[in-house]
Amino acid sequence: MTLSELIQEGVICFLDADSRDVALQKLVDALGDAGELVDKENFFDAIIKREKIVSTGIGMGVAIPHAKLPSFDRFFLAIGLQKAKAGIEWEALDGAPVRLIFMIGGPANQQTDYLKILSRLTAAIKDEDRRQKLLGTKTKEEVIALFEGC
Repeated sequence: MTLSELIQEGVICFLDADSRDVALQKLVDALGDAGELVDKENFFDAIIKREKIVSTGIGMGVAIPHAKLPSFDRFFLAIGLQKAKAGIEWEALDGAPVRLIFMIGGPANQQTDYLKILSRLTAAIKDEDRRQKLLGTKTKEEVIALFEGC
């Protein structure tokens, strides 16, 4: 599966969250509403547990929270775009607040596929122009268009 397919099939939320945990909960809820999660609480707990190991704020205003669980049979994605210019404190590697969140979930036994998705995503979001355009999007279609061919 390509990154653009994963994004097109995924959930895209325009957030107004005042904390990391609120943003994460909103994305988990949206995934649940979209039918991606049977057990929202279990997935949210796995996401938080991963954040406690080390922040998924990778820098550049981006966070990639993720969890892999045995109950999942395929990968899925939720994208959160924080509209407040101040961003969200995330304890990111570069100390910058986060405005772009890419939440990945998937099977625990497919590490290679997970790493391919993560690699494609990281390459795509290193593009400063794409990140700035993402922050200006207002629709799911605009977000999807920015990842065509990725």
